[in-house]
Amino acid sequence: MIPWISAHRARFLAIVAVLLAGAVMGSLLDSFPARLVTFLLALGIATAIGGVGTSRGFTAPSTSADERDLAAEQRDLAARQRDQEAEHRDYAADHRDEAADHRDDGADLRDQDAAERDRDADQRERLRLRAVEASETAGLSPGSVPDLDQIQDTTAARTRALHDRSSGWTERTAAELDRDAALADRGASAGERSNAERDRDAAMADRGASAREREFASVDGLTGALLRGVGMIELEHEHVRARRTNQPLALAFIDVDHLKALNDSRGHPAGDRMLREVAETLRASLRPYDLVIRYGGDEFICVLSGMDLLAAAARLSIVNTTLANADEPGSVTIGLAELQPGEPVDQLVARADAALLKERQRRRTGGQS
Repeated sequence: MIPWISAHRARFLAIVAVLLAGAVMGSLLDSFPARLVTFLLALGIATAIGGVGTSRGFTAPSTSADERDLAAEQRDLAARQRDQEAEHRDYAADHRDEAADHRDDGADLRDQDAAERDRDADQRERLRLRAVEASETAGLSPGSVPDLDQIQDTTAARTRALHDRSSGWTERTAAELDRDAALADRGASAGERSNAERDRDAAMADRGASAREREFASVDGLTGALLRGVGMIELEHEHVRARRTNQPLALAFIDVDHLKALNDSRGHPAGDRMLREVAETLRASLRPYDLVIRYGGDEFICVLSGMDLLAAAARLSIVNTTLANADEPGSVTIGLAELQPGEPVDQLVARADAALLKERQRRRTGGQS
C-alpha cells in the first residue's frame, strides 16, 4: 500500500480530499439518509479515482499481454483438439484398411469357390456328353438317356459360381471404397496435424509478443532497468522472501552525481549516455538476479538478496572506478542499508536514502564524517 501511495501521491491526495468533502457536506444535512447518500457518493468517486490509478499502474499485468497469452492458450487448445481429431482419423483409416483386407480375403474365397463350382460343372458336362455318346453308340435314342438331372446340376453349379464371382466383385468394390475412405481419412489427418502446427506456431508468436509487451511495460527504455512501479513490487517479493528464509537483504540507494549540470552544459543526449553507463555498470557489478530499479530521474535502487552490508559495499565499490573510465565519465553517490528484523520496505528505502544523504554530506566536508 505504501509504495502505491508514494508512486501515486497526487491521486492519493485527491481521494482524501473527496472523502473529506463528502464528510463535510454530509454533516451539513439534517436527515441521516441524506448524509448516508452523500457519503456513499463520495466513496464511489474516491473508488473510481483509485481504480484509475490501479489500471494504469504496475500492480496489474498488461491487458494486451494478457489477451495475447489467452489467445496463445486457445490456440494450444485448438492444436491439441486437432491432434486428437487426427488420431481419430488415423484410427478410423487403420480400421478401414483392415476391413478392406478382410473384404479382399472374402473375395478371394468367393473366387476360389466359383472356380471350384466351375470345375464341378465342367466335370458334370463331360460326364453327360460321354453318356450321350455311349447311348448313341449302343443305338439308343437320345431321349432314353436320363441326363436331365445332370444338366440341372451343371446349370445350378454354374449359377452358384456366377453368384460367387459376383459376390467377390462386390467385396472387392467395397474394399476399394474402404481404402479410398482410409486414404481420405489419412489426408484429413495430415491436414489436421498441419493446422495444429500452425496453431502452435501462432501460439508461440502470441507468447513472444506477450513477453515483449510485458518487458516493455516493466523496463525503462533508456537504461534497461526496471521501472519504479514494477521494481517496488519485486522489492516487496524479495522483502517477503528474506523474512521467510531469515536471509540478509541489502538495499543501495544510488544517485547520479551532477546529472543536471551535465544536461545543462552538454545537452540531454550526454545525460542519457551517462544514465545508460550507470545502469550498465550496476548490472555488470551485481549478480544476474539482483534487482536494478530506476527509482527517479537520476536515482537508482539496487536490491542484493542474501548479502549483508559489508558484502554489498564490497560488490559496489568498483562502480565509481568503472564509471571514471567510461565513454561518458561520471560518478555516483551510494547509500546502503541492511534489512532489520520486522522492518517494512518503506523504512528500509528511507534508511538507504538517509545513508546516501549522509555520504553526500561527508564528501562535501572533505571526507570527514
